[in-house]
Amino acid sequence: MNTKLRGFSFATRSSDDESPAIQALGSEPAGPALKGKGLRRPHTAQPRLPALARSQLTASGLLELIEPQRGPSDLIVSTDNYQALAEIVTEVRRGEELRRHGLSPRSKLLFCGPPGCGKTLCAEVLARELKLPLLVARLDEVITTYLGATASNLRKAFDAAVQLPTVLFLDEFDALARARTDTAEHNEIRRVVNSLLMLIDRFAGKGLLIAATNLEGSIDRAAWRRFDEVMFFDQPTLSQVKATLKLKTRNFPVQFDVSSYAERFEGMSFAEIERVCLSAIRASVLARSSAVTAKVFEGAIRSERRRISIKEKIRQNT
Repeated sequence: MNTKLRGFSFATRSSDDESPAIQALGSEPAGPALKGKGLRRPHTAQPRLPALARSQLTASGLLELIEPQRGPSDLIVSTDNYQALAEIVTEVRRGEELRRHGLSPRSKLLFCGPPGCGKTLCAEVLARELKLPLLVARLDEVITTYLGATASNLRKAFDAAVQLPTVLFLDEFDALARARTDTAEHNEIRRVVNSLLMLIDRFAGKGLLIAATNLEGSIDRAAWRRFDEVMFFDQPTLSQVKATLKLKTRNFPVQFDVSSYAERFEGMSFAEIERVCLSAIRASVLARSSAVTAKVFEGAIRSERRRISIKEKIRQNT
């Protein structure tokens, strides 16, 4: 089924309408009215920052600059999330038009959900669609490593996102947001958190600010209201598992119907499903096999299950 939405077009791969593989998040309007151009290929032009700006932003070690490589064809999300993403891309692209009418595009997003379910990938896809660099700040590292200079570094990151612009991605957002009410933490942490909340309040750039968390329940209520849009990225449904399996094995021959294994991936994240596919392909290449066999694929599933089991035991013991 091909579905149109305010100048956007995406293909739905399942009858339950839960698992669209996005072909394009938007198309440039032909005039004042929104006119969709149908499906289009992902951008090939890579966003780049000036060398001086790049060195200044990454010198602290708190920030990582990523040139986005993955596009809409690499992303599988729910139709609800797709609709929100598509509208945001349009709003950012047509921000000046909105501002002339006293309106602002939604530019501050909060991504919630378990690890490996597409939050970081979605930020990268948005950056590529908007032809902007992706600037990543891992806030969980701030508390133990960069606390003394955190407020200054965050201010630089926000300034860059506004002036250049960029897509600023605040990973592990809960690490600082939840510390605001933790009396056991140092006063400096609470000062940094308050500074971060003020920076979010004042963010009004032409790019995007995206915060991501695996622990949305621990985030301070004061942080929630700073965001224009909140999106939840859940574990994949059965139809999304099938779509992911086909997507991740599309570049190497497979001797069997890979979607027939979908139920074996119950409880796995998108990232874990991808790891199984890549592991099976890697083993096939090293064995100089012309295609992935069912035996090799089943072995990759077992290996990933063992990995998940070990990770869970470690989590329970910490």
